[in-house]
Amino acid sequence: MSENSLNYLSKEKINVAVLGAAGVVGQVFVQALSHHAWFTLAAVIGSDSKAGKLYSAETQWLLPSPLPEPATKLILENLDMDSLKKRGIRIIFSALPAEAAKTIEPTLREKGFYIFSNAGALRYEKDVPILIPEVNPEALANIKNQGFPNKGFVVTNANCSTTGLAVALAPLKKFGIKEVFVSTYQSISGAGYPGLASFDIMNNTIPYIQGEEEKMIVELEKILELGAAVYPHCVRVPVLFGHLETVWLSFEKPVETDDIRGAWQKFECAHPGLPSLPLHPVVYSDESRFPQSKMSFWGSPSGMQVFTGRLRKEKERVGFSLLVNNLVKGAAGGAIANAELFLHTYGYECGLNTGGQEVNDEKDRG
Repeated sequence: MSENSLNYLSKEKINVAVLGAAGVVGQVFVQALSHHAWFTLAAVIGSDSKAGKLYSAETQWLLPSPLPEPATKLILENLDMDSLKKRGIRIIFSALPAEAAKTIEPTLREKGFYIFSNAGALRYEKDVPILIPEVNPEALANIKNQGFPNKGFVVTNANCSTTGLAVALAPLKKFGIKEVFVSTYQSISGAGYPGLASFDIMNNTIPYIQGEEEKMIVELEKILELGAAVYPHCVRVPVLFGHLETVWLSFEKPVETDDIRGAWQKFECAHPGLPSLPLHPVVYSDESRFPQSKMSFWGSPSGMQVFTGRLRKEKERVGFSLLVNNLVKGAAGGAIANAELFLHTYGYECGLNTGGQEVNDEKDRG
């Protein structure tokens, strides 16, 4: 799609919906989509018991910035696929819990919807891409194996801690990564809401997060095709936002810290015209206390860059720290960027330049 096409698309906003809109990741979707250049948030979907009620009244807003003004007028809906289609909604962002996503997302896919999911329920299906646009944009083509353009599809983003690490490792693949040792210090917002009881996490750290270590191993291989040994250790810490990680790498080729720093500095997004993606995905600083969890909403766009620091070499291994915003880059913002890449690649092939007009049934399947 040309730059002119992108400009045209941005003038005819596309109606989208958010599933699980009241949860903490759902709130990030609502925040990001309320003023998005290409999308209009036309439907927020929650539990049947809250349908018909004002979103702002039924949602305990947890983010550090206020509820956007456009979102104050939103009314929660139940999931009605026919109603969504009549309003021209084909793209759905999913912030569903994994158990609910396991049944709802395949149903939506079969009904011709395009699902960009933060849930892990379908993440490991062979033809479902785990997509990070700066890292593996070619994986988007797997939607054709799900039946696109004649059917719908599901695209997932990676687990939040995997996302930050994958972005930092992508420009280092050329050195031949052999081993990855990573320890994560993950914020409590990663546990969702209401999440952990205060007695469990206050003045405490929890040295095990169920499923996190296994996800990092499987997902890094699927995203980066590393063929490297990955040794993760995941810890929950009492901070609100941001996942900090410490990493040690060994390489097949001789590598110095200047090589790593240079690779990060030269790493640029291949699709800089997408609204949610920064030109420079990785931001490095030599400052000894960089990065810190409180910086997780820094960067431009806010929360979408991965911050690295404390780069050093010990014997044959290179170590560094990184910070990823688990709710933005690692969750809702990543899913929105995936949808932007889809539009950039396929939007005009499937009639999504409708400007919110009704999509008729004949076109509804492709």
